[in-house]
Amino acid sequence: MGCVISHLSAKFAFFPPSPSTYQIKKREDGKLTAIYTSSSMPLTSSAAGGLDDGGGGGCSFDVWSLRTKRGNKIVAFYLKNPCARLTLLYSHGNAADLGQLFDLFVQLKANLRVNLMGYDYSGYGASTGKPSELNTYADIEAVYECLETEYGISQEDLILYGQSVGSGPTLHLASKLPRLRGVVLHSAILSGLRVVCHVNCRFCFDIYKNVNKIRKVKCPTLVIHGTEDDVVNWLHGNRLWKMAKDPYEPLWIKGGGHCNLELYPDYIRHLYKFIYEMETMTTKTRLAKIKPKLRLPHGPSTAGCSYCCIKPSCPECPKPRCPECFGCPNCLRPASCCCCSLNWNCSCCWRLKPKCPDVKLLKCPSCLQCGCFTCLRKCVQCSCW
Repeated sequence: MGCVISHLSAKFAFFPPSPSTYQIKKREDGKLTAIYTSSSMPLTSSAAGGLDDGGGGGCSFDVWSLRTKRGNKIVAFYLKNPCARLTLLYSHGNAADLGQLFDLFVQLKANLRVNLMGYDYSGYGASTGKPSELNTYADIEAVYECLETEYGISQEDLILYGQSVGSGPTLHLASKLPRLRGVVLHSAILSGLRVVCHVNCRFCFDIYKNVNKIRKVKCPTLVIHGTEDDVVNWLHGNRLWKMAKDPYEPLWIKGGGHCNLELYPDYIRHLYKFIYEMETMTTKTRLAKIKPKLRLPHGPSTAGCSYCCIKPSCPECPKPRCPECFGCPNCLRPASCCCCSLNWNCSCCWRLKPKCPDVKLLKCPSCLQCGCFTCLRKCVQCSCW
């Protein structure tokens, strides 16, 4: 019964443009090219706007026909920017195809200084098959594989962009790539059923359960949503942002609807800021953010340990962990000292004081109130340091 209802939900969820706004033709050299259905003119002629290809504003692009693991052939466009360091994998919204979005792709490629890969879902544009949730998952996986094998793009240099329904395949792939550079959710949905009715419980026949997958995404996540969106309520974006593990400063566009956010100046400005920060994020910074999430406990089990539940009095300090199980989190190891200079006034440290003469005992009453190294460094009245 659930599968039948899921199939019916999919029929209400997908509205591919009919007829397709573009067609795929094979050139004499064997490469594929795209032309508009209405005029039979190449997509490059109407979208170039007189821009050349030297500075990242041109419109030359590669056309791909990719076979998915579910047997469909999907069309993808790859726009290369010679100045780019990152690549944007764009999953579009519901009632659109690559022909309608090509002008936007050219502008994003130039303004954000990124390479851009856009694709049509199964049953959209010139792609074969029928649109469904599982097909879109297979579609984005095929596109990612193409980026890896044909262009040598790794997940560390990739940003996934999902608009509306496209947030489904975007979060599906993002949840599988732990070293992804970033994710952008544009007018995203919590789930297919939650767009139609406000429910908090889970149903087996629901589609695109982003509310579950957002918790598995480890990279920075930017959420963009219009406050007057009458298709996908702003509360969807707000909740996804709150549930993200590494939320980036969101963009709530006042008065923005569901399909017009690109027209607001704040859209490209905030998106460029996000892309720039992802570009300049050093490996050291990324490892520092990922390491705490991937750190595994070592030593004996903490089951039944009374130390692990101790909470510090300082709200800015992390919860202390048992020194017998994990080692003291407030431990410093001076370069000239091989002993452990623990914070002996902190309730999470139960070891003996070291004998090293380079380690000073604490005397300041202000420091001893909390007894954590985070607060000790903030105390300007003490000479302990």
